[in-house]
Amino acid sequence: MDDWIRHAIWWQVYPLGATGAERAALPTGAPAVPRLTELQAWLPHLVGLGCNGLALGPVFESSTHGYDTVDHLSVDRRLGTEQDLQELIEACHSRGVRVLFDGVFNHVGRDFPRFREVLEQGPRSPAAAWFDIDAGRPGPDGFGYRDFEGHSALVALDHGNPEVAEHVTRVMTYWCDRGVDAWRLDAAYAVPPAFWREVLPRLRDRHPAVWIVGEVLHGDYARYVADSGVDSVTQYELWKAVWSSLNDRNLFELAHALCRHGEMVRAFLPQTFVGNHDVTRVASRLDDPRHLPLALALLFALPGVPTVYYGDEFGLRGVKEDRAGGDDAVRPRLPESTEPADPGAAAVADLHRRLIGVRRRHPWLADARVEEPDLLTNDVLAVRLTSDGNALGVVLNVGDTPAEVRLPLSGASVLAGEAVVDGTAFRVPPHAFALIGSE
Repeated sequence: MDDWIRHAIWWQVYPLGATGAERAALPTGAPAVPRLTELQAWLPHLVGLGCNGLALGPVFESSTHGYDTVDHLSVDRRLGTEQDLQELIEACHSRGVRVLFDGVFNHVGRDFPRFREVLEQGPRSPAAAWFDIDAGRPGPDGFGYRDFEGHSALVALDHGNPEVAEHVTRVMTYWCDRGVDAWRLDAAYAVPPAFWREVLPRLRDRHPAVWIVGEVLHGDYARYVADSGVDSVTQYELWKAVWSSLNDRNLFELAHALCRHGEMVRAFLPQTFVGNHDVTRVASRLDDPRHLPLALALLFALPGVPTVYYGDEFGLRGVKEDRAGGDDAVRPRLPESTEPADPGAAAVADLHRRLIGVRRRHPWLADARVEEPDLLTNDVLAVRLTSDGNALGVVLNVGDTPAEVRLPLSGASVLAGEAVVDGTAFRVPPHAFALIGSE
């Protein structure tokens, strides 16, 4: 793994939603709409927050939401042209911003050319080898096929087919040749690890500094990293523990997750987040709005590779629902202005900047050791992050009374949050946090 990722903080965008694109692909022959240029206007905002990475959701030609890919080597015309995308990448690099693409390689849309061949020529078409076709199973197409988690519009690829591995290698290499620095592998948990063991070394032969993060929800994260050869996975276990422990005022759950997170960091740097395009926004997920700063403090203090989901820095709300169009609320259009809409949004943005500033001044936090808690109750957690003589204390108080905490941090001060300091004793107000250390 290249060292640049230790300093990365991503700003994640779902381009089709963020730019207000049409819900379905443009008609054949319709000209491309240069919406990607809108994202360039947000790069100063990204950098102003302290981020240095732009993580893009799907940008390839697709039928609807971007995850039903039609052509991995063409830009979705609802977003623009390849030239528009190239200019966005170059604008990022000119500001020192890395670019991550969303690689949807577990499945494709029904209009993917190889699957169109199967639909037109039948299940014994040579193209059928790209998919798990069941010619004897009845279906609306006259045959059955494996899809992604019951979504018939998402046709699962056969990852045992060498042609599929060759195609994915070609696609990833093509875009890395054009400046892409990193990839998120969508639904990586559904792809056999051996497939990535075949694809990724070929990509890294040409692009050794590329960073690969797999979308993995459950299970043994470290084992998946070791077996597949990816660099990282999405830390959903920590994401869940953050909001549910704050909601339940059960910081024992969080402490358990931090212990497991610390063990993972010894093997790889997980991608950490409190929001993304697939989940309810953190401002809506938390029952008590006073606890949003606590969740953000964890995101930026804990080891790993932090990611800010666009709009979360303004405290945007949105609830994901299990229905058609249920993602729309968490994938909205970007605001008309990069300036906060109201004082509440401005306060959340300012907190992001302050916390990212602490992270930038303490780069060793990227792979810091998570120590055993110095204090742990249902309402209060005090834990230190350490590395080679450096230390940062994190204190969370979800209770209704002040928390009295002692930490072995002589000469430390409050770097973010609130606390009254008396030597190594720290008094944190109710429903508040403090990051404690030395600059």
